[in-house]
Amino acid sequence: MRLDKYLKVSRIIKRRTVAKEACENGRVYINDKVAKPGTEVKENDVIEIKYAEKSLKAKIINIAEHVKKEDAKEMYEILPGSENIED
Repeated sequence: MRLDKYLKVSRIIKRRTVAKEACENGRVYINDKVAKPGTEVKENDVIEIKYAEKSLKAKIINIAEHVKKEDAKEMYEILPGSENIED
């Protein structure tokens, strides 16, 4: 699955266009490498999103095309040392 779509489906970022812009601006990393919106994500990849002074690190647990809002948090695990940022 594309990175920008995963960020939207998992509700880490609420809109796909916002996810795409974050990737294009070099603020999203997969396994410590800058990622483009079309980068394919896999289970066990670590996503890091850098904001102004904060960052969010999450490990991908599973990938699904369609997820209910209440089940979205089961798609990833927030890693220690990151600040949980709500959009």
